[in-house]
Amino acid sequence: MSETASLTGRLLLATPSLSDPNFSRSVVLVLNHDEDGALGVVVNRPLDVDVAVVLPSWQPFATAPGKLFQGGPVALDSALGLVAVPGDRPDPAGVRRVFGSVGLGSVGLVDLDTPPETIVDELAGLRIFAGYAGWSAAQLEGEIAEGAWFVLPAEARDAFCDAPEALWGDVLRRQGGDLALVASFPRDVSMN
Repeated sequence: MSETASLTGRLLLATPSLSDPNFSRSVVLVLNHDEDGALGVVVNRPLDVDVAVVLPSWQPFATAPGKLFQGGPVALDSALGLVAVPGDRPDPAGVRRVFGSVGLGSVGLVDLDTPPETIVDELAGLRIFAGYAGWSAAQLEGEIAEGAWFVLPAEARDAFCDAPEALWGDVLRRQGGDLALVASFPRDVSMN
């Protein structure tokens, strides 16, 4: 796969025709995409569970709403930390930038066993995800070709927005044109 074909750092927005309930109206930030497949996290699915339930010491530093997010249907028993590193600062220890200011900790997560006070001063945002979304080689490309996903540019703030439940519509509206109209589609198009 060429460097230009990689979707790393892009958003996948579920089209209204995507019927899989795991991804209905989801916004997935692609964290890695290469010839072996793709990995991302759903950034608009906060759970009704405070970060403190699974990682008490990280709760004070979690970006509002301070909830655990369901990152996808794969490995729901694992935690993945997504962070924002402001400006052109060097990556904090254990963080790998994905694009712009958005980064992951090494091996897919911020070292959540480390006392948070050792790195939080270097961060502008923190979200904790239970699980992730994953695709095998060529699977995502097939789903895109079938019309299951809109592939759109990401902004660093998308992963840390104040109103994650509204993100799907917000991202579509900022595209303008026909995509902005899709934001107003009813959940059940048969009700239109």
